[in-house]
Amino acid sequence: MSTQYSDRVPIDAQSVDAPLSRFAVFLVVTVAADSDALATVRETVSGIDDLVKNVGFRDLGGHLSCVVGVGRRLWDRLVPNIRPSELEVFGEVRGDVHTAPSTPGDLLFHIRADRVDLCFELERQLLDALGDAVRVVDETQGFRYFDVRDLLGFVDGTANPIGRELGASAIIGDEDPAFAGGSYVVVQKYLHDLDAWTSLTVEQQEAVIGRTKLENIELDDSVENQKAHKTLTTIVDDDGNELDILRDNMPFGSPGSGEFGTYFIGYSARLWVTMRMIDRMFIGDPPGFYDKILDASTAATGTTFFVPSNPVLQALGDPGESKGPADGSLGIGSLRQTSDGDTAADETEGTAP
Repeated sequence: MSTQYSDRVPIDAQSVDAPLSRFAVFLVVTVAADSDALATVRETVSGIDDLVKNVGFRDLGGHLSCVVGVGRRLWDRLVPNIRPSELEVFGEVRGDVHTAPSTPGDLLFHIRADRVDLCFELERQLLDALGDAVRVVDETQGFRYFDVRDLLGFVDGTANPIGRELGASAIIGDEDPAFAGGSYVVVQKYLHDLDAWTSLTVEQQEAVIGRTKLENIELDDSVENQKAHKTLTTIVDDDGNELDILRDNMPFGSPGSGEFGTYFIGYSARLWVTMRMIDRMFIGDPPGFYDKILDASTAATGTTFFVPSNPVLQALGDPGESKGPADGSLGIGSLRQTSDGDTAADETEGTAP
């Protein structure tokens, strides 16, 4: 994991655990099919830390950071020999009433700062560097809303892990040693029907969310089959242990155009945990009893990415390494392939950002 910010080292290109910022840009792009585009992407993503520093030095207290995620199809082009064990294309989740769509995305850039101009300038320089190699498929600018609330009026991210639990929840470890230090991230852009939401009483809204609106106090579930949002998104393993993800959701919107929403972004060491949450929201638990928040909040996008550790991200810039050197190793940062075909982590290289 990345180190906490200080006055000397305020920037980490893969700062999954960065503190909640005041502003963010969620930029999703697809990559052109030609080899020149792939070469441009290699050069740009492997050097993202330099771009962040070029902008962030203007105000170290602005805490500028950028996390880069790579989609399944692009990963297979960059590193055809090996992939993270759970990395898959986001699959559409179709319930009886609502659907979580699957939308295109080869690269995710999660840009965060406490100044909107820092986010703007980094995005501008980043897209200049990528040029015609990419096509922007989604660009969403998020902001912190009052005391970390969403536009539905409820505090967001209460269940986030803290301290040592954060690393275990968000950062891949021994379960996939070749990719230790990385993370899976799922993004979904939700559009809110505020008229429909505000037509509910506060008590009805609280029953949907599972918390009080003003004090953010957790409520008991109904004795009926319908579960609250907070319960449907709580996942436990076979031993009853709760499995968390790290959310860095942000509101977005434009009153002039009537667009209001929440950009969901969830980092996890286990992709299946996040996908189980989404399944329970849209299909229901039991099936048919879907998350009632979806009656006022529509998923417009859905994409999965892998966030490599810094050493792996930086090594993606060398196309020779991604093809595999003569000794049969993969040569991508901390990744190597043994003579019997098994994948292992290089003990001489750090595996965590």
